[in-house]
Amino acid sequence: MSTAVVIENIVKTYQPGTPPAVDGVSLTIAPGELSFLLGPSGCGKTTLLRMVAGFFDPNSGRILFRTPSGERDVTHVPPNKRNTGMVFQSYALWPHMTVAENVAFGLEIRKVTGAEKARRIADALEVVQMGQYAARKPNALSGGQQQRVALARALVIRPDVLLLDEPLSNLDAKLRIELRSEIRRICKSSGITTIYVTHDQKEALSMADTVAIMKAGKLVQTGNPEDLYRRPGSKFVAEFLGETNFISGKVISGDARGCLVQTAYGQLRSSSGWSGAASGDVTISLRPEALRLDSNPAAQTTLGYSTLRGKITDRVYLGELAQMNVQLKPEANAAVSAPSASMQLKLAVLNPPIGGGTGSEIELAIAPEDVVVVANV
Repeated sequence: MSTAVVIENIVKTYQPGTPPAVDGVSLTIAPGELSFLLGPSGCGKTTLLRMVAGFFDPNSGRILFRTPSGERDVTHVPPNKRNTGMVFQSYALWPHMTVAENVAFGLEIRKVTGAEKARRIADALEVVQMGQYAARKPNALSGGQQQRVALARALVIRPDVLLLDEPLSNLDAKLRIELRSEIRRICKSSGITTIYVTHDQKEALSMADTVAIMKAGKLVQTGNPEDLYRRPGSKFVAEFLGETNFISGKVISGDARGCLVQTAYGQLRSSSGWSGAASGDVTISLRPEALRLDSNPAAQTTLGYSTLRGKITDRVYLGELAQMNVQLKPEANAAVSAPSASMQLKLAVLNPPIGGGTGSEIELAIAPEDVVVVANV
């Protein structure tokens, strides 16, 4: 039976007269959901997680654990009575205990003994694919293996809510990528509601069911990863979730179906709805991968695409990806990225003077759904 986590207007201030670390956050995490708290260092995400765990008491607000059979107000309930499992950044394994003994620790606190204890330890280690290492000590394991043991220790108690505090930040890049899908598989197959704190955008985008983005103690936007990336509500969210190009402009016309924005580089048509006044100042976000090298601007215009003209000033090879810097007229730089082979092919068919090399004049096309109007915050 999965548990929903309901956070109602939570405030946490560490010292009187200082800004709140968490400032009026309200958030509902659905049963069985893998939800990420994402934001820069100091935004309050770890403080919020530790209040859900019971390590910190909020100054005001409520935290509820809700199931079909009822609701528990756990706002001021001690950590050991909430039935939450916690996985820390530092693993926090006992070095003098074996893997099996580390995993057993929470069961012993709960007085689970005998065959039931042995079965649950074996099941938890099997879930994280560490059964064959049960007799080893933590110092005989790699960082990734230690993190799996920490996850098994949290799962073995069958928590109502699983809490992960930047669990992959101490691992190398290759191992982090490998463990992302593994942790998601484990969390989703167990059906446990999970809250995962990270500052790593790729981690959140690749793993989460939902993401809550925080800034300076406040919740600024929530949604599924694709919606947040493609439809950021502010400059902060657009910039924090990945590379983007910002262009200022004024709305010429618009309604709920979209708007037309006049910029110094031409008109851009957006499918973002517009309820403000005509001639309103706006900022446009254009993702580098949404800008397309175009050898036939007229054809793209008939499809509703907007076009920008510029000159290639730099090209960078990034393995599977290539990136160009394009100087738009009159004066602005735009990043354009695409799979290396695709970009090479498109540059090859562009007109001289330099066959698509540095200094070439090019046209960029962009679809209305990729022209995103964002708030100037």
